[in-house]
Amino acid sequence: MTDASTKTRPRKARIIIWAIIAAAIMAMILTVVIANVVNNNRQQTLVGDGPQLTRENSRHISQADDEKAVLVEFLDFECEACLAAKPFVDELEQEFGENLTITARYFPLPGHTNSMNAALAVEAAAQQGKFTQMLDLMYETQADWGEASESKADVFRGFAEDLELDLAAYDAAITDPETKNRIELDVADGTALGVTGTPTFFLNDEEVLATTLDEFRTLVADSINGS
Repeated sequence: MTDASTKTRPRKARIIIWAIIAAAIMAMILTVVIANVVNNNRQQTLVGDGPQLTRENSRHISQADDEKAVLVEFLDFECEACLAAKPFVDELEQEFGENLTITARYFPLPGHTNSMNAALAVEAAAQQGKFTQMLDLMYETQADWGEASESKADVFRGFAEDLELDLAAYDAAITDPETKNRIELDVADGTALGVTGTPTFFLNDEEVLATTLDEFRTLVADSINGS
């Protein structure tokens, strides 16, 4: 004769196993939900009252005396396409600089090992009034450090020394969380505005979708002339 209590043991065991599985699934779901909430809160904290194309502390490649148009570039200093676009941006500055403000927003891409390091270096230099000088140096030397698998932070510190920056202040800026937060704010704004790659340009709040440089230049000229 089989004891009745013996018959119930397998059933109880199965119930316990399923309860454990259900608890594990709920824990996984809760973890994902919490992670999403934290990420959303972080983005709201970064962006504040919503994404902005430019902010009061945005860095300018050039500032027009008689501003009639604003060109914003989301850029990555390790991006070869950004390097290729730089001469054209320089031409726009020379041709339309009196009326065209050109603003840079940091957008380091995760696939580039040193893009964040470069952005930190440029921002640290900007805090000492040498934004464009460090920006130019990054592009001039991109072939030497771009696509490296190891950190080039020491190389960038050498650039700071070449520019005669206060190295103690530079080092402090590099390690200050607020410096990285400022770059991440640019990324958050860009992402919210639909930026997925670099360079991405906006002219007076509209993304530039020109297919040729001549078309791009015409858009800038028309924007300045009110066409």
